[in-house]
Amino acid sequence: MYWQAEFEIMPREQLIELQLQRLQLTLQRTYKNVPFYRKSFDEAGISPGDIKSLADLQKVPFTVKQDLRDNYPFGLFAAPMDQVVRLHASSGTTGKPTVVGYTQKDIGTWSDLMARAIMMAGGTNTDVVQNAYGYGLFTGGIGVHYGAERLGATVVPVSGGNTPRQLMLMQDFGTTILTCTPSYALYLGEEIQKAGIDPEAIKLRVGIFGAEPWSERMREQLESKLNLTALDIYGLSEVIGPGVSMECPEKQGMHIFEDHFLAEIIDPRTGAPLPCGQTGELVLTSLTKEALPIIRYRTRDITMLKEEKCGCGRTFVRMQRVTGRTDDMLIIRGVNVFPSQIESVLLEFGDTEPHYLLVVDRKGSLDDLEIWVELNEKFFSDKVRALEDLENKLRSRILSVLGVSARIKFVEPRTIPRSEGKAKRVVDKRDI
Repeated sequence: MYWQAEFEIMPREQLIELQLQRLQLTLQRTYKNVPFYRKSFDEAGISPGDIKSLADLQKVPFTVKQDLRDNYPFGLFAAPMDQVVRLHASSGTTGKPTVVGYTQKDIGTWSDLMARAIMMAGGTNTDVVQNAYGYGLFTGGIGVHYGAERLGATVVPVSGGNTPRQLMLMQDFGTTILTCTPSYALYLGEEIQKAGIDPEAIKLRVGIFGAEPWSERMREQLESKLNLTALDIYGLSEVIGPGVSMECPEKQGMHIFEDHFLAEIIDPRTGAPLPCGQTGELVLTSLTKEALPIIRYRTRDITMLKEEKCGCGRTFVRMQRVTGRTDDMLIIRGVNVFPSQIESVLLEFGDTEPHYLLVVDRKGSLDDLEIWVELNEKFFSDKVRALEDLENKLRSRILSVLGVSARIKFVEPRTIPRSEGKAKRVVDKRDI
């Protein structure tokens, strides 16, 4: 099913023409109305008229998150404030947040994109969508909410937290689609089992999970515990919010909505463009955003693009699941380590729970990595020899996959704090 078939299955040649047309209009508008971009273009010795093909976009300087902070709050807006009907802001932990704005048309575009995403997951106007993403300045909750309403589905705007109420409403309202972070979804699955809730009382069939990296092994856990199809969604506030890309049931990557966003992959160290099929940093340019158009925004997310035709029939390029970020990547003794890589290894073994904590410290002049791993209820009471064998297997596997040695610390079930939002996976004592 398609929400906007004229775009979702548009031939690539037409799609590229549409992208170029929208790109040129966006560049002209930002150059005219945003002093930051006008200065950036002028310093690079280019003008919007110099961009005559999509490849020419590489001449344009990047935009980074610090640029939004430096122009706080409204310095990057291309629309006057009397046309801005919504403000959101990032959940940054230090300094001023990054502020994003929306015109009425932007809100309509965002609603359509999220309706498209939910329908891509298999949603219809007969579904009950329990939206456990956070509401407020964070774009996740409201983005999903507007999309589900645009689709005509019944929305349960429960937001995050209050797990007992989540489970009650899930049963009483007959929730069929769950939207939240994957770590919270896993927690809900655990709580369903712990409460002894009859599986027949849970009607979930689809989960739309995003806002943090997660692995294929995590998908298996989610689908097993919640008895649903778990699909990945991607977005970021600086570009629009959730709804930049969405995974279809083929589970072969997330379709980037290319009629609204132009995607590039670059080498995160040099900024040089990389071809499809190579892993690097995702760079996005908005093509239709009015209030806050963003040009060549470095997302810091590590992924890869695929152009091969998808079985669902959509012609949009697909991005692979984000494996981590260049700014939350750990460097352990010269080795790049992403938490999601360790998660995938841990979930290969059936004797551990998918909850872990990476504790990084410095012993003398060397980095030290200790991985806290929860054992499941059955295994925790097992023999010491079996624990030693499992520890050796995990340590060997992590060394093989990541190229870095780590100490394994087994902890009792439910020892590692659970999250009702983004899971905290890393404690880096090197910065303390």
